[in-house]
Amino acid sequence: MKFIYVVSAKKLKQLFIVFAAIILAAGIAYAERDTITVFTDGTAVKVPQAIYKVDTKEKKIALTFDISWGETRAVPILDVLKEKNVQKATFFLSSPWSQRHPDIVKRVVADGYEIGSHGHQHDNYSKYSEEQMRTQIGKAHTILTELTGKKPTLLRLPNGDFDKRVLRVANDMGYTVIQWDTDSRDWMNPGVDQIVKNVVTNAHPGDIILLHASDSCKQTHLALPTIIDQLRSQGYEFVTVSELIAGSEVHSQEIN
Repeated sequence: MKFIYVVSAKKLKQLFIVFAAIILAAGIAYAERDTITVFTDGTAVKVPQAIYKVDTKEKKIALTFDISWGETRAVPILDVLKEKNVQKATFFLSSPWSQRHPDIVKRVVADGYEIGSHGHQHDNYSKYSEEQMRTQIGKAHTILTELTGKKPTLLRLPNGDFDKRVLRVANDMGYTVIQWDTDSRDWMNPGVDQIVKNVVTNAHPGDIILLHASDSCKQTHLALPTIIDQLRSQGYEFVTVSELIAGSEVHSQEIN
């Protein structure tokens, strides 16, 4: 006995729509496989992320300075900030550098600036095991806490290098990883005018600006007065990274 199945055009259309919806959902899930939010008991659990900027309409901006070696650039930069009455900025300090220059660390603290960790060994932590990551971050935490009298909670990884494992370890240790949205490129020593341009033309509300106070960056202290003046003329207020991200919607990026 033969059976003949007759499928109406309407039924075929419905099946096609269902099939297309399944394919679309699968595609979205695959494309966002690194950005899936996990729900536990109705509560969203966010994967640790690095903060690059803050979404805000307020003209607030954070100047950040990384220091990993040298002794000739940090003090001139601190002098410029004082002369320009910039009372809020964030310094990310390497712990070996801090041990070698406790007097400069004391100056940063005395001037009232925020201090974050720049790790211990100046290396790419993404190549480390999780135990090695914890050792590096933990060493820096102990040293900076002893030198400053305050536990740092912000971390900028050496070379800005990290992966999901680093983010997870840092988060487990109570740290928020901070990147930047505007790179001054002062580390290239491209000239004072170019450093100013790199910052001022790209700065925006909620921005985190990357600058350096290591000896390899020979023009930062010369460009900084103009950067401060021009940003102020545009109505910007200088705040610490912690103040910038407090109570605001931060902009982060997922890492593979």
